[in-house]
Amino acid sequence: MTIPFKKVKAAWAKDAKFRAEYEKLKPEFTLALALIRAREKAGMTQAEVAKHMGTTQSVVARLESAGTVPNLKTLERYAKAVGKRVEVKLVTA
Repeated sequence: MTIPFKKVKAAWAKDAKFRAEYEKLKPEFTLALALIRAREKAGMTQAEVAKHMGTTQSVVARLESAGTVPNLKTLERYAKAVGKRVEVKLVTA
């Protein structure tokens, strides 16, 4: 029997240490989700994005998994590949 991830996450969220670590990683998760949504909206696979970026599918997978924090040039190449542009803004903390 498998337990749905939402249930597991809800149980973990009761732990203060988990919540603190999750909040630290929130920007990376938010960026990864934005990349995935942009690619899906463009109707592209990771392999197709990689080809347009001049890289490999595994690099795109790492970007989308929040496994690495990309530099601005990499984000710009990804954005161009999916027909978008990068916009950076600073917001009140």
